[in-house]
Amino acid sequence: MMPLSMVKEGEPNLIKKVGGKEETRKFLEKLGFVTGGTVTVISRTNGNLIVNVKESRVAIGRDMANKIMV
Repeated sequence: MMPLSMVKEGEPNLIKKVGGKEETRKFLEKLGFVTGGTVTVISRTNGNLIVNVKESRVAIGRDMANKIMV
């Protein structure tokens, strides 16, 4: 397992675990980051990631991306 912030752009990844405090996990789940789901990093800008998750594009910061394990 490795954090989402470490994966290559353009490759679909299976979400294995979503960490962090309960409120952080709930926030990420609402965005579509759920265990067993697929996420693809589209691009990176200044440490922030644009990702495809559940048919939508979402921008997340590096600290959030570090809590999503793939």
